[in-house]
Amino acid sequence: MSVARHLQTYRENQFHTADAGTILLMLYQGAIDFLNQAKTQLENGNIPEKSRLISRAHAILSELLASLNREVGGEVARNLESLYLFMLEQLTTANLQNDPKPLEVVVSLLVTLKEGWEGAVAAVRKRAA
Repeated sequence: MSVARHLQTYRENQFHTADAGTILLMLYQGAIDFLNQAKTQLENGNIPEKSRLISRAHAILSELLASLNREVGGEVARNLESLYLFMLEQLTTANLQNDPKPLEVVVSLLVTLKEGWEGAVAAVRKRAA
């Protein structure tokens, strides 16, 4: 088995055994990584790869949007819904217009969200310990 396959298996196991907070953070990080790679591919003129990477980030955001519990989450869920929809629009614009600016906007928002959730997850873990 190749090193790449071992790494993929490790990541899959890590994902399947993680708690909800860890999975959320992994999804944010995955979207951030895909968009940073997409920006690099756009700068290098590799449009097909740029599109593939944006599509992967789009899929993550779509999944985050679909998983929102609006009844339990209330205003926070409604605000996240608006933010996710905005980010999805930005990704579409970036992809269609080959414009890196919307990618930068989305990455910035995702980094901010991830940092906020990191604090929340840490606080929950601290209380549970």
